[in-house]
Amino acid sequence: MFARVPGVRAEYREEPCRVALNRVRGMSFRWSLNPYMGCVHQCTFCYVRAFELRADRPPDDRYGQSIRVKVNVADVLARELARPGWTYEPVAVGAATDPYQPAEGRYRLTRRCLETLARASNPFSLITRGPLVVRDVDVLQEAARRAEVSVNFSVPTLDEEVWRRTEPGTAPPRQRLRALKRLVDAGIRAGVGMAPILPGLSDRPEQLAEVVKAAREAGATHLWANVLFLRPGTREHFLAALAHDWPEELERYERLYAGRAYLGNDVRRPVQQQVDELRRHFAIADRRRAPLAPAGPPEQLALAV
Repeated sequence: MFARVPGVRAEYREEPCRVALNRVRGMSFRWSLNPYMGCVHQCTFCYVRAFELRADRPPDDRYGQSIRVKVNVADVLARELARPGWTYEPVAVGAATDPYQPAEGRYRLTRRCLETLARASNPFSLITRGPLVVRDVDVLQEAARRAEVSVNFSVPTLDEEVWRRTEPGTAPPRQRLRALKRLVDAGIRAGVGMAPILPGLSDRPEQLAEVVKAAREAGATHLWANVLFLRPGTREHFLAALAHDWPEELERYERLYAGRAYLGNDVRRPVQQQVDELRRHFAIADRRRAPLAPAGPPEQLALAV
């Protein structure tokens, strides 16, 4: 079945799923849950583009124009959580697509999944760029009374130009921080993921400090950071966008990522050390060991869709 969400130029395929929980390897969490497949945010650096390429799906501008809506995902999740062998391991909600992208306003699948996790007293964390999460404060509060719950807002930068060009379909970063404050005020553990930090574009000391300071002012309970990585699929799309928006940076990126997807320690560590120093200065906890705070690149998220 095909449907359309008002105001969003995407095709929505309403399809049942056979599995809700997906086993993940290479990350600091073992299970993920994605009520949707595909994302309309159109972030130029999205790592999921790499997995789209590996699955023989288009990773370019066509990604995000067709969204799979797993209409029965909450019912399937309830059955999986009720299995005798389930050991109530933490579940990462939104590891491969934003659970609060615009479609959630209509379908409410993420809300239903959170209600299911709450009834099962199962710990979970979620990551989003969508302020719509504040709609579900009541569910998050109930879940937090039963198990460990945390919310992570992706806020790579507060630089207006960088945000507009690299995250064209997302809500403004400061709007996300206002949503974070509402959750924290409601007693929900909510923090900031500064990822991905872009060399030469969003890694200047004053840019990093601006994000960490704003996170502290919003009441963030934790903060973590990671730099950009470019695997095939993501690499081609990001570099094409870079050539259009910041052509003067293209040579630098081709050199930095020549023959590799991940930055060398000479570039990566200084950035992470700066963020760590800022985090300590502003007295924000480091949650890199939290279920959704990546301990390393998401190598196996292809299994999480």
